[in-house]
Amino acid sequence: MKKLALHWQILIGMGAGVLFGVLAASLNWNQFVSDWIKPFGTIFINLLKLIAIPLIVASLIKGIADLQDISKLSKMGTRTIGIYLMTTTIAIILGLILVNIIQPGKWIEPSTQTELMEAYGGDASSRIAQAEAQKGRGPLQPLVDIVPDNIFGAATNNGNMLQVIFFVIFFGIGIILIPADKAKPLREFFDGLNEVVLKMIDIIMLGAPFGVFALLAALVVESPSADLFMALIGYGLCVLIGLGLLIFGFYPLLVKTFTGKNYRFFFNGISPAQLVAFSTSSSAATLPVTMERVEEHLGVDEEVGSFVLPIGATINMDGTSLYQAVAAVFIAQAFGMELTLGTQLGIILTALLASIGSAAVPGAGMVMLVIVLGQAGIPEAGLALIFAVDRPLDMCRTVANVTSDATVSMLVAKSMDKLHDPHVKDWDDFYPKNRLQQTTEVEK
Repeated sequence: MKKLALHWQILIGMGAGVLFGVLAASLNWNQFVSDWIKPFGTIFINLLKLIAIPLIVASLIKGIADLQDISKLSKMGTRTIGIYLMTTTIAIILGLILVNIIQPGKWIEPSTQTELMEAYGGDASSRIAQAEAQKGRGPLQPLVDIVPDNIFGAATNNGNMLQVIFFVIFFGIGIILIPADKAKPLREFFDGLNEVVLKMIDIIMLGAPFGVFALLAALVVESPSADLFMALIGYGLCVLIGLGLLIFGFYPLLVKTFTGKNYRFFFNGISPAQLVAFSTSSSAATLPVTMERVEEHLGVDEEVGSFVLPIGATINMDGTSLYQAVAAVFIAQAFGMELTLGTQLGIILTALLASIGSAAVPGAGMVMLVIVLGQAGIPEAGLALIFAVDRPLDMCRTVANVTSDATVSMLVAKSMDKLHDPHVKDWDDFYPKNRLQQTTEVEK
């Protein structure tokens, strides 16, 4: 009997988790779910985070070392950053267009606004404090933060992934520049380490359906009441339409236009990573799955995937940027503020820079949103208006982030002639057949 594909297993786990969550909420089993179901979801996320740093170290060093030429690294890096900035800018502009057309902030009744401010004001204050700490730093502090003073200290926290990437790229360049015979032991070590980590991912993914079941069941049980969702349906709809246009329209169109790969091929390859992204709300936690799917099922050469994807998980936040643009204008509308064209252009620039500095973990975009609000002169306390529906929207925007990473990796691979058919690993696979055919023809 043919084994059910992974993405179908995960979908079944998600559906069962939602149904069980609804049942548990109706029977008031909230404490049971929190004590006995949710921990399995937390374990699943922790397992993915556990191998995020080893995966980046092994795969990125291997990918850079395999280039054997600094000029190739420079070419790949320039194209990667350039395409990432392009897709993020388009996502922000799309979000602004939608929120100005739909104007969801004007749907909120004053009574609902007051209720939300009271319920989530404390959370908003804590995020504002975090953002104020960031704004108080010098203009070049983000550049300083990229360079760690202790790589072992940086590697102990997934939030320092950009520091780890900096060190790994630096280390990989060092391998390229030393003689080949000296570099050979290091190359072989990281090749082996990369294979071990990829096998660990395969083992972890065996439990993915159960992990997403636990995560979704807990989410349903812990969700705010339905009337708050209804009050914010316009805002949520605006974000979801934008994310949907990106995920199901813009990215597949880019792939089709520049690589020739069709819609079905793209989503068959990336869908398991999208589902894990939806369940975990973390690009960093999803990174191991994204790399496996992109390299093994979308045909991106490991040399490209191991470079483009870790960087994308850190700086490429299309879904987060779209959400920040929509949320900023939505909050302004809720307070009756009219934003000028200049202010909204400022939102594009600020959201673009904020997305680069946003950690690839759940809820990080909320902190960066405070900076976007402050730049536009929108009251930061309005953050409380969107807390009620942030969790499900965070899940959806993480899907957009991961899909964008996969898209850009395919575009970069195609531009460097490193995109191949994942079903055809080597021409030698067909050689015996061709040789047999030639022998038969000679005999005839």
